[in-house]
Amino acid sequence: MFCSRVLLVSAATVLAAACGSYSAPTPSPSPVPGTTGSGTPITIPKGAETLGNRAFSPDAVDVAVGTTVTWTNSDSVAHTSTSNGAGWNSGAIAPGGQFSTTFQNAGAFPYHCTIHPGMVGTITVH
Repeated sequence: MFCSRVLLVSAATVLAAACGSYSAPTPSPSPVPGTTGSGTPITIPKGAETLGNRAFSPDAVDVAVGTTVTWTNSDSVAHTSTSNGAGWNSGAIAPGGQFSTTFQNAGAFPYHCTIHPGMVGTITVH
């Protein structure tokens, strides 16, 4: 009986440790999602939820087709970068976190923060 308890406790410990290291997959945005740390930078400054169209800095970006844009959250709360159309959705970008996506097609791509809808910006791709 003692061995059974030890085995059960050991199995539970291993499962708990394995579950603790799981991280949910990041949503697959379109245009093509990138990794962190590269591309044309956009900063989400402190207090962004009160800044409206200045919440993404810069709020209007012009880039060439194939450019990767990276949002960096410098605020103390989570934000998103979410296309107004069927483009991309970063999911929550934690404070200090980044999200990148590559724009493969020309056009104007307005976006917002789903947590704070007054936060808006536009990516124009040529």
